[in-house]
Amino acid sequence: MTRIQNMKLVTTKFKSGGLHETFREERKLRVFENMVLRRIFGPRRDEVTVEWRRLHNEEINDLYSSPNIVRVIKSRRMRWVGHVARIGEERGVYWILVGKPEGKRPLGRPRRRWVDNIRMGLQEVGCGYVDWIGLAQDRDRWRTLVSTVMNLRVP
Repeated sequence: MTRIQNMKLVTTKFKSGGLHETFREERKLRVFENMVLRRIFGPRRDEVTVEWRRLHNEEINDLYSSPNIVRVIKSRRMRWVGHVARIGEERGVYWILVGKPEGKRPLGRPRRRWVDNIRMGLQEVGCGYVDWIGLAQDRDRWRTLVSTVMNLRVP
């Protein structure tokens, strides 16, 4: 296993659990990934000034053609949700995913739920108002959707 794959595996295991990432956390993950890749690929010698310089983000993306860590996390979340949607209503994990909590909620803006993250992922692909539970029943269509989420190029 290469260093890059190891870094992705560790970060994915850390973030793909029950945590919901916010835009700030997504940015922190991209910064961390770029830092590790910059360390792996090393500096470049500029032909014009003949000095060593750090790689720019675009150059790192060109050198490392795999999807960034945020894409990997979102696609794995989508893959897991498709599995949960297919196992049916008799399992508890399904009700935790689609259910609504009872009781009083704390003041302020409601926290983002797994379902909200799934809807945001579907909107990025262009399937924002589709019944995702019905779509997940067809494995082939769901698998193409997950691969689309993985390969989507977002800065």
